Amino acid sequence: MSAPIRVVLVDDQALFRAGIRMVIDSQPDLVVVGEAGDGAEALRVVRATRPDVVLMDIRMPVMDGLAATAELLQDASFGDSPPRIVMLTTFDLDEAAARAIRQGASGFLLKDADPEFLLAAIRTVHAGSAVIAAAATRELFAQFPQSAAAPVPASFATLTDREREIFALAARGLSNAEIAAREFLSEATVKTHISRILTKLALRDRVQLVVFAFEHGLA
Repeated sequence: MSAPIRVVLVDDQALFRAGIRMVIDSQPDLVVVGEAGDGAEALRVVRATRPDVVLMDIRMPVMDGLAATAELLQDASFGDSPPRIVMLTTFDLDEAAARAIRQGASGFLLKDADPEFLLAAIRTVHAGSAVIAAAATRELFAQFPQSAAAPVPASFATLTDREREIFALAARGLSNAEIAAREFLSEATVKTHISRILTKLALRDRVQLVVFAFEHGLA
């Protein structure tokens, strides 16, 4: 049996953390390895415990979740494997969550999400796909004014015509199954295309693909 997914909880409400810990620790493949009540404490706990996934509240005293997320994702001590960070927010369309995703967070969850959805989100983000937030991320970004589009990187020109088609559909938040049905492809083929696109564009997951599309005027 593989090692359980290691999770750190970061929220300034101890009662909320206790509830989430109970949900997570009830699962044989998940374990909470640390908690923090603010962003500064989160930096210490995450660096000490080296979790796979961090559930990070956005609004906290001392240091907020945005600052903590930015610092963790830029921490060279994690090498090529920084923890996956999922932002916790009370608001469905939260500009702070959009900023965190731009910084490299793997998505966001509402604090009142169903326990089953929370658990699925942790597992999905840990697997590296972050599919849970692709469509939601697109909707989130569409709600806020975008600054002038940045120049499209030269790497985008390395995509084949088919990969550009898949890119456009993924940027709209379509799942592999939806893309496969639309393009008359197998899900395995779509998955291969997505993997190649992410590699060519040096993107970590589908959430980052959505961000890339918005920032470069390709959405």
